[in-house]
Amino acid sequence: MNSNEFFEKHKVKLNEQQMEAVQAIQGPVLLLAVPGSGKTTVLVTRLGYMIYCCNIQPEKILTLTYTIAATRDMSERFGRFFGSEMQSRLEFRTINGICAKVIQYYAGRIGKNAFELIQDEKQIAVILYAIYQKHVGDYPTESDIKGLRTLITYIKNSMLTEQEIKKLDKQEDLPISDLFREYCAELRRRSLMDYDDQMIYAYKMLQSNHETLQFFQEQFPYICVDEAQDTSKIQHALIGLLANKCDNLFMVGDEDQSIYGFRAAYPEALLDFESNHKRAKVLLMEKNFRSNAKIVVAADHFIQHNTMRHKKHMIPVRAETSDIELIPVRNRDAQYACLAKAAKECTMTTAVLYRDNESALPLVDLFEREKIPYRVKNSDLSFFTHRIVLDIQNIMRFALNPYDTEIFMQIYYKIATFLNKATALTVCQISEEKRIPLLDAAIEYGNLCERTQKSCKAIKAQLRLMLNDRPDKAIHRIMKEIGYGGYLERKNSKMSKIAILKSIAANVISLQDFMNRLSELAEMIREKKNEQDCKFILSTIHSSKGLEYDHVYLMDICDGVFPEKILLNPAKVSEQERKEYEEERRLFYVGVTRAKDQLSIFRMQSGSLFCSQLMKEAYGSNGESGIKPRENFVQTKAGQLAFPKNKSKAATRKPYYSKAGSAASQIENAPEYGQFCNEISQKKTIMHKVYGIGEVKSQNLESITVDFGTRERILSLKALYEKGLLLR
Repeated sequence: MNSNEFFEKHKVKLNEQQMEAVQAIQGPVLLLAVPGSGKTTVLVTRLGYMIYCCNIQPEKILTLTYTIAATRDMSERFGRFFGSEMQSRLEFRTINGICAKVIQYYAGRIGKNAFELIQDEKQIAVILYAIYQKHVGDYPTESDIKGLRTLITYIKNSMLTEQEIKKLDKQEDLPISDLFREYCAELRRRSLMDYDDQMIYAYKMLQSNHETLQFFQEQFPYICVDEAQDTSKIQHALIGLLANKCDNLFMVGDEDQSIYGFRAAYPEALLDFESNHKRAKVLLMEKNFRSNAKIVVAADHFIQHNTMRHKKHMIPVRAETSDIELIPVRNRDAQYACLAKAAKECTMTTAVLYRDNESALPLVDLFEREKIPYRVKNSDLSFFTHRIVLDIQNIMRFALNPYDTEIFMQIYYKIATFLNKATALTVCQISEEKRIPLLDAAIEYGNLCERTQKSCKAIKAQLRLMLNDRPDKAIHRIMKEIGYGGYLERKNSKMSKIAILKSIAANVISLQDFMNRLSELAEMIREKKNEQDCKFILSTIHSSKGLEYDHVYLMDICDGVFPEKILLNPAKVSEQERKEYEEERRLFYVGVTRAKDQLSIFRMQSGSLFCSQLMKEAYGSNGESGIKPRENFVQTKAGQLAFPKNKSKAATRKPYYSKAGSAASQIENAPEYGQFCNEISQKKTIMHKVYGIGEVKSQNLESITVDFGTRERILSLKALYEKGLLLR
């Protein structure tokens, strides 16, 4: 069958770039496909073209995909296009799937049984739990085990050397090298292997045994790889061995969409494709059929800021429709009421996308309270067992029960008691013998130095005061006055979970209510049964990859949250820092390109470089021209969003200035005051006439929180403006 007959018979319509990709059969080919360019259609059509037009036996073609679900989907798509007979003769596999075949073949040749594959992650968790306890000397949480498991996968997939693994010890503040070594030894002792070992063993077998390698090279002279940007270094090494003889390798991917660095994704393989393969051909599919033109143009300009990429552009096919919408909010909390309103009025498929699973928790809390229907895609409960979350609850529990020795031993060194372990153990013994609170035992009978005794008295007073705090204020007290914030800073821990806890805590009254609510939320998410017809979806950007939605909201887009770090001086950063930052940009790009018709982004006063760059490049020098801002919401004292009253009347009021503040309540209506507040919201540091230089921590409609080094202060914006207390 010639190509014209093939395309006519199967009613396949392709553009010039897609047609070139389908007909590129011989030799190494890298197809770089931008979001929404129809890569799966091209891959499936190419398989049919190879069979019907090039007379290649289907059994000679190996198609590798990233997940089992993707394997099934591609096989089914091929069947719908070309029928079930040819579908059954083609080999669609994950990389682990082909590794299983390699190991089985090799084991048969040498007459030995292969190690048993662990398919239950709970079995791995039990092994890691014992190893962690032995080497760290502490009971690990579920979150600890999950983090360790991710690191082990990263080490194996990245093919790290012993020296490189050693570097992780300091970076992670854990004896990773020891934990990793013992884990591997324990699996070998039990004749077990995990999925990462499966790839390592298959690679070693192919590398060391020529007959095994030759068998698979001859069985599959044609190899197609989907989602190549997500494959790891060991996976690329395996593919390289299998394709080495004939080099009829067709890789489809896009380094601009490589967002799995934590799983050891290796986009460098795409950048090095031409140097690693002789006669290599790099093809482009640059037309985006998914999104409205305004989204495509903005996203394309935005991703051009990355340096680790091929030179290409994303070109819109659809016309310009709705503008990108910026929703101005004061802070993260102010997003939730807006999203609740959107969920109640939702008529099209709408997704709220975020960087980390924890971002959704305050939203889930609100939706559950107000009985708003929603779906969560791939929810994750690790937040609730994270050490920071458990520590905050333990400090609250200790305030409620100052006799609890078990909790005391978990927190005494994390708060500002300045007790050593030996003294803490002695204090526990005295407390139990005399039946008095632990801190009383330390103060009265602990033989403490003056400094330590003073600190214990201060902590005791703070814990007592905390009992009358609202939970969000209690968390602030724990961080600032009780010293837990200083502990996290010394450990270089991320503070993002504290913000989430405060958001949840703001909706309850007592400490016990707060802890109960966390348990309830975990149970709700665990037991959540998604209604498939619900159009409002909550998802991480990672889980949304490959999907599309009519309307996308991007939340928590602010510097320090997403992205976590800003490169103030790109010329003076390490290669690793650059890689991590560029992956953050790619993640934002993937989120933006999930939107088909509408894209809405929350714009916070703390500022977002990513948001500014997306708008500036697409809409003009100030990043505002052509953008549809949602200005019909204002923030209330509680951080909620509501419609303003008498907006037109308020806008016409004349500015008022008062030296003594006799009518200072009207200052907020002065245009100059609004400009003053806006300028302050853009600053990271301020100069106060009395207190000196301070770091801006947060701001709401009425006040600003500033850390002046020795003390954090909440300052009235109206007082600062009226009395001229800030220096420019």
